Amino acid sequence: MTLYVVLPGGVDDPAAPSGGNRYDRAVCDGLARTRDVHEFAVNGAWPNPAAPARTALDAALAGLPDHADVLLDGLVACGVPEIVEAHAGRLRLVLLVHLPLGDETGLAPADAAALTARERRAVHAAAAVVVTSDGAARRVRDLHGLPPEKVHVAPPGVDPAPVAAGSATGGRLLCVAAVTPRKGHDVLIGALTRLGDLDWTCTCAGATPYGVPPAPDRVRFPGPLTGDALAAAYAGADLLVLPSRAETYGMVVTEALARGLPVIATEVGGLPEALGATRSGRRPGLLVPAGDSTALEAALGRWLTDARLRAQLREAAQERRASLPGWRPSIERIAEVLSRAAV
Repeated sequence: MTLYVVLPGGVDDPAAPSGGNRYDRAVCDGLARTRDVHEFAVNGAWPNPAAPARTALDAALAGLPDHADVLLDGLVACGVPEIVEAHAGRLRLVLLVHLPLGDETGLAPADAAALTARERRAVHAAAAVVVTSDGAARRVRDLHGLPPEKVHVAPPGVDPAPVAAGSATGGRLLCVAAVTPRKGHDVLIGALTRLGDLDWTCTCAGATPYGVPPAPDRVRFPGPLTGDALAAAYAGADLLVLPSRAETYGMVVTEALARGLPVIATEVGGLPEALGATRSGRRPGLLVPAGDSTALEAALGRWLTDARLRAQLREAAQERRASLPGWRPSIERIAEVLSRAAV
């Protein structure tokens, strides 16, 4: 059975790693084990009728045979509903929504509303929508008025990894995220600045499209890390910190837990699901309100000064590590959605 997948341009670019890109690549590679998968890479087709990306997406879909199964990344397709609508009657289109377009932090209200309106048309035209968490499913259903049976959850998997050794003081902090307004680095830097009398360092691994923000000398910005360099960053860390203002899942959370690293993150979107709990109900980390630098400061201060808390969270992270799913359930779930859409 043939499957056509439309991915964002640069999905495999090591200079621009993202959870969405890693998810797309893992899913495509997994589906290719049982299907004939044809990939098309198209840059984000924002609502500009003259954009080359819009033309490329339209041409790619127009060249597919009738009744073809097509998995479309929402970054490519959700901003151009007229293309989705034009091909929905001929093709079986399934949209993968990593984050609703209008939920990106920093958009002007009018722009966010316009993107949400366009995305609403796209998801209604598609045969099905795939999201990465239960929280994301609720958000997409409520935002766009979709029936529950049209929105399907396929949480990311995680690859096994060796346990990080950790240090006695717990002061080696790691944040893995592009430095954008949505990821909340300003909140993290504010909290760390007020903890200057404690022993810590913080590595902020990720692209810096807006430049490197002002920060204490103990905060490092090495740029995007992938492969062995990212693995080494995890191995050398004591704690992952993810202060996002919005997040549909947060794959770096499970990547950290796969190494037995506790996590301090914000209680938004799919992050509580990614953090999860042990079988006895213990969380392998702490959750704080999004955008609350004072709450993040308090959580980091507890971690840095309370050896008993560090031991408890490390023990919980080790237990949670054993229950993390691999990629097979994610791939099987998407394959099931595609099969249902084909009926």
